[in-house]
Amino acid sequence: MCGFSAALATIGLPMAATAEKTGNPLFATAFMEGERFGMAILDSEGELLHRIALPGRGHDVTADSTGRHLVAFARRPGTFAVAVNRQKGSEPKVFACPPTRHFYGHGLFIDDDRLLVATENDYENGIGVLGLYDATDGFRRIGEWSSHGVGPHDLVMSPDGRSLIVANGGMETHPDFGRQILNLASMEPSLAFIDVADGSLKEKHTLPPDWARLSTRHMDITQDGQVFVGCQWQGEAAACPPLLLSFALGEDRREYDLGELAPRLDGYVGSVSVNQNEGQVAITSPHGDLAIMLDAGSGRVIGLQEGVDICGVAPLSGGFLTSSGTGRFGDHELKPIAFDNHILAL
Repeated sequence: MCGFSAALATIGLPMAATAEKTGNPLFATAFMEGERFGMAILDSEGELLHRIALPGRGHDVTADSTGRHLVAFARRPGTFAVAVNRQKGSEPKVFACPPTRHFYGHGLFIDDDRLLVATENDYENGIGVLGLYDATDGFRRIGEWSSHGVGPHDLVMSPDGRSLIVANGGMETHPDFGRQILNLASMEPSLAFIDVADGSLKEKHTLPPDWARLSTRHMDITQDGQVFVGCQWQGEAAACPPLLLSFALGEDRREYDLGELAPRLDGYVGSVSVNQNEGQVAITSPHGDLAIMLDAGSGRVIGLQEGVDICGVAPLSGGFLTSSGTGRFGDHELKPIAFDNHILAL
């Protein structure tokens, strides 16, 4: 496996298991360390318990319903993913999307953890797809569904387990051009509710024409099915629409006015996280060096956190834990490690 499976950290899975038994919450995230890339498992005290090498820069990590199986995805427009079985301690499984596809950095498990769904780009045709990978057979790709849009990025499952909700960011990309947006003048951001049984479209929310450059990117969902969507604006700063929206099946879009905090986000929301127990939602902006916490019901701002290149965020008892590209994880500094955009609470 190109040497990646041999790159386990000296602090291994037994310590991670011990942390779980003592009730210390665990988190997974992609990271960079100089010229090296990896996926790490840490506790809430910033203790690095386990790490696995990645063949390139990662973006997000997903887990099955038990938390035993983790998959890290390449950052857009990468083509690799790495799967780990935390209990068996077996070698990581490196797999790839097929030719003419690239990952967008996100995925999730469905069908009682038997299937992994990944957001992908069919870049020859400029359309979004959801790659389907058999988690019981070495993550062999067995097909794909339409994302019912362009540039699918993040995705979440509805609380009833019947719908996949996909943020189609509207941006067309191609590996030959890196992260360059190829359709800036014709972007079509949307949010699609997709039937988890067969991939058919249940409902699609589009944005107003003058918001066409508002890319729907990262999401989290409440227990009552409210989907919070953080957006990234590709237009003139003075014309920036609201960067936090929410949607629900059968309901109209809701917009959140952040007042004087809105310009500080610099047109960019990097991560979104819902704390179900506290009824709160958090958004981060590495461009604005800012995290904003809101009451999920009223949309009222209830807290702020400032930090250079702050982006990762996950629920924690009483609030949220954040990370940064400068090596901060919670209240701890882990330089020279630089954490990537997202944190998964295990």
